[in-house]
Amino acid sequence: MKQVLFVGAGAVGGYFGAHLARNNPNVAFLLRPRTLAAVAKNGLTIRSAIGESFTVHPPVASDPRELPQPDLIVLGVKAYDLEETMTQLEPVLKPDTTILTLQNGVTIEDTLMARFGRERIVGGVAFIYSRIVEPGVIDHYKKGMMTIGEPMGMESPRLQAIASLWKEAGIPCFITKDIRRAKWEKMCWNCVFNPLTVVLNDRVAKALDHPELQPVITTIVREVSAVAMAAHRVPLDEDMPEKVVKWSQELRDIHTSMYDDWKAGRRTEIDELNGYITAKGKEFGVPTPMNEMLTAFIKAMTGPDPQPSAGASIRIEGAIMQPLQFTRATLAQLPAAHQVSELPTLMPGMNVRGVKLQALLDVVTLDVGADHVTFESQDGKFSACLTIKQAVEFGILVYELEGAPFPSGRGGPFRLVTPGLGDLCANVKQVGRIIFSKGLSSDTRPPEACAEKV
Repeated sequence: MKQVLFVGAGAVGGYFGAHLARNNPNVAFLLRPRTLAAVAKNGLTIRSAIGESFTVHPPVASDPRELPQPDLIVLGVKAYDLEETMTQLEPVLKPDTTILTLQNGVTIEDTLMARFGRERIVGGVAFIYSRIVEPGVIDHYKKGMMTIGEPMGMESPRLQAIASLWKEAGIPCFITKDIRRAKWEKMCWNCVFNPLTVVLNDRVAKALDHPELQPVITTIVREVSAVAMAAHRVPLDEDMPEKVVKWSQELRDIHTSMYDDWKAGRRTEIDELNGYITAKGKEFGVPTPMNEMLTAFIKAMTGPDPQPSAGASIRIEGAIMQPLQFTRATLAQLPAAHQVSELPTLMPGMNVRGVKLQALLDVVTLDVGADHVTFESQDGKFSACLTIKQAVEFGILVYELEGAPFPSGRGGPFRLVTPGLGDLCANVKQVGRIIFSKGLSSDTRPPEACAEKV
């Protein structure tokens, strides 16, 4: 295995790849543009707290066709990048190219085998704590070893050749006859401490040292073990929860990769870890409530805020504790007592649906002294400012017609009407913002309709 190609130079691939490249001129890296630019200019640097720090300058490219055709490919990218990576690599594979994956998750090998054939794939599990400081710079804190194995369990000559490469580079590498079991054992650890460090916003020790969390850890591992058996027929030891806790004692002062990704604003692997357990649990009838809850928590904490489709939401802001956003669906969920099903004087014979402004007031927390509210059209050209008392007594926000979104031709998707307000009638079409204020704010109605004169 002369030519080696590392895909990615992150916390895992960067560390192991740099060690291999240190005394091997045939090691190259396939990198994304930002990392490529950094490594091409400054090299790939490992700053180790427990070993030697060094920099290497390997060949790099963002197109594998620009690099020597590989005998061995080592995948160090995130699991969610696998599909894109496989497409990139397909043109440069030789008939005997081997692919070693060091990625998290328990389906990576199966996905690779389905695409490239069983004979190409070797599974791997990395044990390391390192993190990306900036593109091309990896800080290494603990461990730095791996276990590799053939999916079918035999101890093949190529497995020995790969292990020799690592050992020559000073990386401890162990061969296992059951790589699937090794992957599932690490899955147990990942599903516990990756999400818990995010939820607790702290290190592994925080989860280990609170007795109340011990049953939580046990439940998470039991759910993972049950899915391992149901989905893959991989039996894990009965004392796996205790083993997971024991393995973690020397890692108690670390953050996890999920925590680091969260803090850096990067995507996490929650779908490939707890999310996978939840999905497979549903498929095979295995209850996984703890993993399901953690998946939901991590998605809510690390993902972007839900973005309603353009023109289908109203933003509420101004003199309030927290800006809010309402859609047609969320307006429909407000209490039935505040829902309006007909407006005979304004829209006779129409099956409309609206909500009284009192319902929004029940949700919004006003600043002390807020006494007015302005309804502004999406384009900002039209507005009506009412006292909060007027809005509560007369204001209705129409959002539906005949069971469908209120049409823009009639002032939708949200239209303010104030039946009963008489000469002060406020009718704003295509409302986009509701702004609370202390005192009178923007109002494009004629002066005689100014709310301040009431």
